[in-house]
Amino acid sequence: MFETEASSSALGLPRAPLDPYAVLRNRDFAFYLVGRFVAALGQQMLTVALGWELYKRTNSALALGMVGLTQMMPMVLFVLVAGHVADNFSRKRIILVTTFVTVCASAGLSFISAWRAPVFWIYFCLFAAGTARTFLWPASAAFLPCLVPREQFSRAVTWNSGSFQLSSVAGPVAGGALIALTGRFWPVYALNAAAALVCLALIGFVRRDPVVAVKEKMTTESLVAGLRFVFATPMILGTLTLDLFAVLLGGATALLPMYAKDILEAGPSGLGFLQAALPLGSLFCALLLAHRPPLEKAGSAMLRAVTAFGVATIIFGYSRSFWLSFLMLFLCGAADTISIVVRHTLVQVLTPDEKRGRVSAVNSLFIGTSNELGGFESGSVAYLAGPVFSVVSGGLGTILVVIAVALIWPGIRKFGRLDVP
Repeated sequence: MFETEASSSALGLPRAPLDPYAVLRNRDFAFYLVGRFVAALGQQMLTVALGWELYKRTNSALALGMVGLTQMMPMVLFVLVAGHVADNFSRKRIILVTTFVTVCASAGLSFISAWRAPVFWIYFCLFAAGTARTFLWPASAAFLPCLVPREQFSRAVTWNSGSFQLSSVAGPVAGGALIALTGRFWPVYALNAAAALVCLALIGFVRRDPVVAVKEKMTTESLVAGLRFVFATPMILGTLTLDLFAVLLGGATALLPMYAKDILEAGPSGLGFLQAALPLGSLFCALLLAHRPPLEKAGSAMLRAVTAFGVATIIFGYSRSFWLSFLMLFLCGAADTISIVVRHTLVQVLTPDEKRGRVSAVNSLFIGTSNELGGFESGSVAYLAGPVFSVVSGGLGTILVVIAVALIWPGIRKFGRLDVP
C-alpha cells in the first residue's frame, strides 16, 4: 500500500508549497531511482550497439524488426505468470533475480560478438533477457508505490521517467562513440552487464520489502484477475489501448539504424544522437512536469500529446535533414512522457495492492507489445514498402487512434488531477 500521509487538500487546508525534490529525500526511493538509472544507461548503450551490429552483419531491415519480435515472445508467453509471481512473492527479490539474469544475457552477447558467433545466438540472449524483463516489469512497477506516499506518487513516476530518459540521453551517445572509437561491439555489451550488477547492488540496499499476507494458488482464476480488473476499469483500459496502438503504429525507433546509414548518412555517431533525441525530449518534459503543479486536465493533455507524437512522426518520416529529424524525435519523446506519467499513475493508484502485480503485468504486456511488435511492424513494412512509407503511415495511424479512443472512452477527456484520490 501507499504510505499513509494526511493530505492537506483532503482536510480542506491550503495546499503545501510545491517541493519537486521532496520525494528524492526518500532513502529507499533514491536507491531505487539510482539503480534504475544505471541499468537504463547500460541498456541504452546496448540498444545502439545491437541495432548497428545486426544491420552491419545482415544489411536487413527485417533483422532489426526481429529484435522486437524476439523480445516480445516471452512477454506473451509468461506475462500472466509474472503478474501472479509479483503478487505472491517478494517483489524486491524478483527484481534482484531478474536483474542477475540480465547480467548473464549481456555477458553472453559480449562473447558472441567478440567471437563472431552466428546471429542466432544473439536472438537467443535477447529471448533470455526478454524473459527476465517480463518478470521484472510488474514486480518493479508494483514495488514503487510501496516506497512513496500517495501524494508524491505521480511526482515519483515523473522522476523515475526522467532518470530513465537521462540515462537514455547519455547511453546512445556513449554507445555510438565507443563503437566509432574501437570499431567493436562487445565492450558495449560488457559495460551493460556491469551496469546491471551495480543496479542489483543498489536495489539490495532498499529496506522496504512488504510481506505478502496471503499467497494465492496459481489457478486460471488468479492468473486472469489482472485482465479482468483492467477490462472492468474503463479509465485504465482506455489509456492502455491508446498507448498500445499509438506506439505500435507510430514507433520509428527500430528503423533508426536504416535512417542513420542510408537516408541521413550520419554514421554510427549520428545514430547515437538520433537514439538520444527521444529520451532528451522526454527528459526535458519530465523536468518541466516535476517543477510545475500537477496537470489540471491530465486526460485531455495526454490525448493532445499523443496527437503531437503522430504529427512529429510524419515529419520525421519525410525529413532529409539530420537536425530536423533530431528535432522531431525530440518532440516525440516530450509528448510520450506525458502519456507515460498519466498512464502509469492511473494504473497504480486505481489498483488495489493485492492486484498490482497482475495489473502491472497486463500494463507491461500492452507496453511491450506496442514497443516490440511495433518494431517488427515497422521493419516488416519498411522491408515491403520502404522506410518512409512505414514511418509516415504509422504517424497517420497514431492520429486516427487518438480520435477513436477519445470517442470510445469520453471519460478520458474529462479526467483531471493525478494527485487527488
